[in-house]
Amino acid sequence: MAGVVSGHVVVVGAGLSGLATALHLLGDGYEVTVIERESFPGGRNGTWSQDGFRFDTGPVVFTMVNLLEEAFAAVGRTASDYVTLKLLDPGYHTHYADGSRLTIHHDHAAMRAEIARVCSQRDAEAFDRFVVWLKALHDVELPYFIDANFDTPLDLLRHPVAALKLWGLRGFGTLGPEIASWFRDERLHKAFSFQALYAGLAPERALALYAVIAYMDVIAGVRFPEGGMHAVPRGMAAAITDAGGEIRYDCTVWRVQRGLDGSASGVELASGQTVASDAVVVTADLPVAYERLLPGLKAPRAARRGAFSPSALVWHLGVRGELPSGVGHHNIHFGQAWGEAFEDLIEHGRPMADPSRFVAIPSLDDPDAAPDGCHTLYVLEPVPNLRVGRIDWEVEAPRLRARMLDFLTGFGYPTDIVTEKLVTPLDWEAQGMAAGTPFALAHTLAQTGPFRPRNVDARVPGLVFAGSGTTPGVGIPMVLVSGKLAAQRVRERLR
Repeated sequence: MAGVVSGHVVVVGAGLSGLATALHLLGDGYEVTVIERESFPGGRNGTWSQDGFRFDTGPVVFTMVNLLEEAFAAVGRTASDYVTLKLLDPGYHTHYADGSRLTIHHDHAAMRAEIARVCSQRDAEAFDRFVVWLKALHDVELPYFIDANFDTPLDLLRHPVAALKLWGLRGFGTLGPEIASWFRDERLHKAFSFQALYAGLAPERALALYAVIAYMDVIAGVRFPEGGMHAVPRGMAAAITDAGGEIRYDCTVWRVQRGLDGSASGVELASGQTVASDAVVVTADLPVAYERLLPGLKAPRAARRGAFSPSALVWHLGVRGELPSGVGHHNIHFGQAWGEAFEDLIEHGRPMADPSRFVAIPSLDDPDAAPDGCHTLYVLEPVPNLRVGRIDWEVEAPRLRARMLDFLTGFGYPTDIVTEKLVTPLDWEAQGMAAGTPFALAHTLAQTGPFRPRNVDARVPGLVFAGSGTTPGVGIPMVLVSGKLAAQRVRERLR
């Protein structure tokens, strides 16, 4: 940990990015107060209990544990001091419209053997080279283009050798064709490119550099925390208080206070109380942060008119019954249509005619999540966000629920429903997510790296942003990095 320095920082929001920010700042010796509107930490990584079942309401895939370790290390702790993370191997079970299945293993030899068995020996040999390429992408992207603050696009030239390496690795090509160049079997094309949806794009339009997400899944491995995904923010919050930080729950920030020179000087709470500080870190979704916390300050163009990622219809189910064979903790069910489904979702703003779906079964690795003889299911179907789609969700939600129920029944999942909750884009919007999507701004070329909305605003010195709407982007690994980068910005300001 760094030596003690002077300064008090308020962090608005106890989501993963805010918690990471707080840990890094505490490690630098700053006084930190985290203000959270809910009665528990987590933000989008929330939790919900009903009728004896416990559900994770946000992300359900955890990768890149090293980034979590960095946050704990800032205060002299390790992740294992607060949370137990289990490696899931297989990480995924993929199911195809023709009835075939492919198991995605963390172990290289097992994955190679699976590809040889299901696809071909040629594709198994290609997998060896593919893994080398993925690791090379990761090694050049993470330190120079992900874990880095940018002030202008010219900052890309700070590391010309790294930029040339990324170019040489074809990182600026398109993801779909790049994956197809490695493998002949179309099932592998889908298995190693569906991650483009995390970036808010169809594989045919995403930059090939986003194959790094496949690296996080396949090479770094998928973990599951003992006690559910919410154990991670709970552990981070405990580390903050152990390190001397303060977390105020059930407090809503009304606006960011600004001094006579325009700089951030603290926050005003909905109760009327003010909390003075030397810097303020805001983790709310960027467009919402400007609209609600910074009245009169025009948001960056991308936050106002940018392209947003698709949203998700998420169905939380507590069910009785046995699971079908061939499923695991994470299951991806690919529809027959691939390109057409993305056109429905992103271009036409309508539900996929032939959807691909994600089904998680957390109770397989968290027995306390469901009563005996029961399971928790998390069923996700991508749907248009509220800016692209013109959907009447009061009408469409029940129809899509019925379609999802038919899918579950047809595949053999238990459907004796004890309790349930269906989350639509309207619900995401009500939770403070712009365009009704939990995946924020899409990672188009114009919204990637130095072109993504910055985590500082020159008009408000001392104000810093963190979270998926700013640098570096969407997903648990990215928001953990976002917290680290926000802490760096605070250090630059207060020093």
